[in-house]
Amino acid sequence: MIKFEHLTRRYGDFIAVDDVSFEIKHGEIVGLLGHNGAGKTTIMKMITGYLEPTSGKIAIDDLEVGRDTRAIQKRIGYLPENCPVWPEMTVIDYLDYQASLHGVPADKRPAAVASAIRRTVLQAKATASIQTLSRGYRQRVGVAQAILHNPDIIILDEPTNGLDPTQIRHMRDLIAELARTATVIVSTHILQEVQAVCERALIMRAGKLVVDARIDDLQQSGGLLVTVDRDADQAFSTIPEITGIVSHSEEGGLHHYRLNASNDAAPVIAQALNREGLQLYALQPQRRDLETIFAEVNEEVVNG
Repeated sequence: MIKFEHLTRRYGDFIAVDDVSFEIKHGEIVGLLGHNGAGKTTIMKMITGYLEPTSGKIAIDDLEVGRDTRAIQKRIGYLPENCPVWPEMTVIDYLDYQASLHGVPADKRPAAVASAIRRTVLQAKATASIQTLSRGYRQRVGVAQAILHNPDIIILDEPTNGLDPTQIRHMRDLIAELARTATVIVSTHILQEVQAVCERALIMRAGKLVVDARIDDLQQSGGLLVTVDRDADQAFSTIPEITGIVSHSEEGGLHHYRLNASNDAAPVIAQALNREGLQLYALQPQRRDLETIFAEVNEEVVNG
């Protein structure tokens, strides 16, 4: 388990990460989201031991960043956004060198390199010079170096950056495979990727953690959409399960509502509308995608 307790990082008077606390369980695939400057990269650098917190702590099982940084780093595989590679080296030589830096014993390096190449589908480029590779293939090389030593924590910063649609599908499959034996943290600006591969989303805004929830729960938290033949405000006011009317519009003679109510309230609402003699045309949960939720969270700062 990875545990963050009141994590803060300052750069002079600027607070990059502000009193952040959360936990990540083994085997979870977690998406770390936020605009540029929200604190995502600072958090990843602190997990990897590249930066120390100004205050608070990061614990991984019984280890703590600062006290046990070297031991923690051995358990982490990290793909930075711009993965440094030696362009004049071949893929296989670069990965062999990286395996040595990760502390993989010499007699086990060939198998570790072969496994990483197979898992990232780099067989056709194994003997090619890195400088001849497309951006997508270089990204795969970056992922391969991150998993060489079979880490139990894998941090991927923009893992699908530069990949074509086929490569993106493969990357999603690889992330799911990695999560069978490791905890995976994915930071990306592509919200659809988080929605496709992650179980949980952490959304940062101005250094603070503003959302920590399972993606399924977020998508089902949009309330209920109701369409009736006439104004239903009075009917809704009598239903205690409805905590508010978010919006009301009229189009083509029909009234459309978005209600603050749980999915479980739908039968009660339908019965109440029927008793009031209203004709019900639609009653369904509003499912929001992650892009909508992300926009709503960040609009609070603009409008607040």
